[in-house]
Amino acid sequence: MRNIIYWILCAFLTVAIAIVSLRYVTNFWLLSFVYSFQLHLGVVFVAASLVILAVKRQIYGFILLLVSLLLIAHGVVMLREFSQDGRAADTPPLFRLMSFNIAIDNWKNSTEITDMVIASNADVVNLLEAKPLTFHLQQLFKAYPYHIGCDSGKDTCDTLVLSKRPFVSRQVASMGSLRKNRLVISSVDFGGETINLVSAHLTKPYFDDFQMAELEDLGKVLGSIDGPLVLSGDFNSSVIAPSIQGFLREQKLITIVPEPATWPVAAGALGIAIDHIFARTPLHLRSLKRLDDNLGSNHAGLIAEFVLDKGGETSPAK
Repeated sequence: MRNIIYWILCAFLTVAIAIVSLRYVTNFWLLSFVYSFQLHLGVVFVAASLVILAVKRQIYGFILLLVSLLLIAHGVVMLREFSQDGRAADTPPLFRLMSFNIAIDNWKNSTEITDMVIASNADVVNLLEAKPLTFHLQQLFKAYPYHIGCDSGKDTCDTLVLSKRPFVSRQVASMGSLRKNRLVISSVDFGGETINLVSAHLTKPYFDDFQMAELEDLGKVLGSIDGPLVLSGDFNSSVIAPSIQGFLREQKLITIVPEPATWPVAAGALGIAIDHIFARTPLHLRSLKRLDDNLGSNHAGLIAEFVLDKGGETSPAK
């Protein structure tokens, strides 16, 4: 009986490991979200391997344990690939940016979200699914005189970018063919330095191959931008998802690792980061933190500080 249980458990675990390991063969869109959980699943697989070995100690159980550990190790390696160095930690910030998907049905917390945004002291705020803030826009515009989005009523209020300083340039565009106007490209002058700011809200990766098409369009936009760059928003995938990995490599984007987990909010620090703030040199993140309260959203918000590195010297705010 023990032998039967052993091989049944081995069979189930083998199939599970094989599904996660498909990432090394193909980036199948239906499994793309599963790939974002490789570290978490690796830990589950290790625990399952130990249970199998407790039932019966045979070589195949040890092989499953080894493969599970390798999945975890490679997950850590993939996370560190996009980590910047620590040179910016002690430098005064040039500006602060907040990015937060407030959830499109989060009407009851709209007042608290508005107050939090104003109190954040962020220079630029990137709000996604901003429709619940429709009746608080004038209050926000007093604190942030310059804005992009939410100009034509609640039905077109999705991405809202707020700034305390004038926009040097501004554009609203679309990625892919599923949803419109979820890409905002702008630039702001901070103390004589023009910083390019891009806000993006990507489709869930298991919605056919729409996210891949969006990443392709986003890559074309970023490839046409010269100078310091910030990309923030909701990607609905972690940085270890194969499609996101390829995109970050191509665009030479970096972040602070480990990134704060943003989803699911109930998991806290044990969740994964699907909301991101990336930079491209000579811009560097000085800090990256999760907001203290998700205020009813199913995502946690992020706030980051940036410094500009010019030939090894950073340019602080004036």
